[in-house]
Amino acid sequence: MDDMQEISPFSLEKKEKKSYLDRELFALSKKHYEKCREYRAMMDMQGCHFDQAGSYEEIPFLPVGLFKEMELRSIEKEEIFKTMTSSGTTGQAVSKIFLDRETASRQQKTLVKIVSEFTRKARMPMLIIDCPSVIKNRAMFSARGAGILGFSIFGSKKAYALMDDMEIDWETVTSFLEEHKGQDILLFGFTFMIWQHFYKELLKKKETAGETLDLSRGILIHGGGWKKLQKEAVSPQEFKDALKHVCGLSRVHDYYGMVEQTGCIYMECECGHLHASIFSDVIFRRAEDFSVCDKGEPGIIQVVSVLPGSYPGHSLLTEDEGVLLGEDDCPCGRKGKYFKVIGRLKNAEIRGCSDTYAADFSRR
Repeated sequence: MDDMQEISPFSLEKKEKKSYLDRELFALSKKHYEKCREYRAMMDMQGCHFDQAGSYEEIPFLPVGLFKEMELRSIEKEEIFKTMTSSGTTGQAVSKIFLDRETASRQQKTLVKIVSEFTRKARMPMLIIDCPSVIKNRAMFSARGAGILGFSIFGSKKAYALMDDMEIDWETVTSFLEEHKGQDILLFGFTFMIWQHFYKELLKKKETAGETLDLSRGILIHGGGWKKLQKEAVSPQEFKDALKHVCGLSRVHDYYGMVEQTGCIYMECECGHLHASIFSDVIFRRAEDFSVCDKGEPGIIQVVSVLPGSYPGHSLLTEDEGVLLGEDDCPCGRKGKYFKVIGRLKNAEIRGCSDTYAADFSRR
């Protein structure tokens, strides 16, 4: 896999990428079969034999919710470098993902490769649209804290836009923008929090005092769910238009990702499409028999990743519905599959960073 770090993450066409994923994902499957007793038992129950060559689409997937029920790892306890936890509302079970140093390092390197394709810069001044207290235990990260820390590697100088009471820290924000006036800056946050605590406050200030922040040199990366905004009837395009109206922010990229496959995020391109990099792929399956959907046919999203070496999370069935839009022919020029997420499956738990926060917020 390490040789793939030297090429563009969206440079392989279908045939070449499939050959690479077949090789890497079958090797991972064999490793987890040997190292993880629970994974081996599940594969044996399905009569799976990884020594028989085939397509990575045939590798059995695990439901992503299984990581809430079981502690699955392919490393010894003393090899655990970091434990990641998913988002969860109060009383809700959370996923636990166990990383060794090698897996954590690969995740970070891959994240840098993917995001840099969109920012065109390795590092820049960074405004985090969240509060500093979310970063607590460095050994056990929540999905929200892990997201912030993961993206913080892109910040040459970092500042938090919100205080712990979730109000905008106007003094910090204005001094940060003044210090970096005329420079490109990176903004990162979770979708609902940006809308609720940043956009709405900027709108209020603009309408009442005629004051605005100039974020026209900003690049915003956001993610974590749309469930709460859908309830407010806010579409992705309306989200972008609203931010441009209040602060001049025009470069906005959503992303799709999950703590169970950290590092392999699916970034939104300039055409509004989510893209799979060479390190991962998406498969859309019919609910009735889990067969593969045709292009344009909505289905349950399965995600595969070459990164999970310390736990059997390389082939997962999510709780989301999406649709494949095309492959190798997006107008943005990036190779690989591109798609859109329709939303959570009916009756699936609220579990995205932004959606989880929104659920807690609505109870206040």
